Amino acid sequence: MADENIIVNEDGSRTDEAGVAITGAETLSETDRKCPNCGGTMDFDPENGKLHCPYCDYLEVIPQDENAPATAVELDFLSAENKETNCNWGTEKKAVICKSCGAETIYDALAVSSECPYCGSNQVMEAADEKTLAPGGVVPFQITNETAGDNFKKWIGKKFFCPKLAKESAKPEAFTGIYLPYWTFDTSTVSSYTGKYGKDRTVKRKDSNGNTTTETVTDWFRTSGIYRENFDDELVLATDRHDSKILNALAPFETANNKAYKPEYVAGFAAERYTLGLKDGWETAKKSITKKINSGVSGKILREHNADHVSDLKIKSTFNSITYKYLMLPIWVSSFQYKGKVYQFMVNGQTGKVYGKTPVSAGKVILVIVLCLLALAAFCACAGLVGNFSS
Repeated sequence: MADENIIVNEDGSRTDEAGVAITGAETLSETDRKCPNCGGTMDFDPENGKLHCPYCDYLEVIPQDENAPATAVELDFLSAENKETNCNWGTEKKAVICKSCGAETIYDALAVSSECPYCGSNQVMEAADEKTLAPGGVVPFQITNETAGDNFKKWIGKKFFCPKLAKESAKPEAFTGIYLPYWTFDTSTVSSYTGKYGKDRTVKRKDSNGNTTTETVTDWFRTSGIYRENFDDELVLATDRHDSKILNALAPFETANNKAYKPEYVAGFAAERYTLGLKDGWETAKKSITKKINSGVSGKILREHNADHVSDLKIKSTFNSITYKYLMLPIWVSSFQYKGKVYQFMVNGQTGKVYGKTPVSAGKVILVIVLCLLALAAFCACAGLVGNFSS
């Protein structure tokens, strides 16, 4: 949109020729988030990874600092642990500074990205605070809300037991893009273990009547050893504001494809700060890692001894070289209401994977049960006829 197509109204507001409001204001050139063509606020465009003006379709490459890291830096966990207690922002308030106009505003602690009330810029970030951690990286959206909507239509279309009215009431275009906070942890582990492994063998026995039977007998042997495994980007959801079951079902995320945090990547999207602190995040990751170590040790024992079972396993693990990243991961979120109940669904903003909760039609369930019973009755009737014919 060229400058001559902008209409300045009596109240000072600006609209295009179609009457669509243009938000924006003049800002410092070094932090300019405004469209150079029309002055509208630009958003991050998942389709091409650039800044996009929704008013005149102007595209701008996100500037990169050649001297800065391209991706999130792995940070030493023990150093952060000594410096911070829990880094839990909870429900406290925080100050954010607009990088466009420099205005400082107080927001709820759970909000990371928002629109500046002074200049309309969405390039805001929390002010420096020695007791808080800022995102180290972001995995940018790679699919648009249109693609997310298409994926959702296909997904819900396959839900046979979902009522037709529920499918019709679901509006895939009503998506909200949110960056959710995650911790990732890297560590090298060394585990010493003791336990037993069992090998099965078949034994034939004769009873008092001379009949031969076979049974499986397990022979048990003691074992011990050392198990080593390295873990990379063990992912931990750092917010409790969303359904963790749905979010877990959206995994995996390709966290290696993250970019060092820049406000431009979250422009136009909502974002949340973490409610699960760094120390608590590590405890959650450690539980997940421990389960994987247990599985790895069991597999090692089974392979080494060509065994069939593992029992009485006792493992002591040490976690070395622990590092972490604080990443923002992309999620498209929407919901629909059916018979007074809200059903939420989400789309992985990087891969397009869909998951959510849908209502179940009692009528369809009953219909399937009736059809199964009729089919079973027909099968039994046919079997009876065949039996009578044979006899």
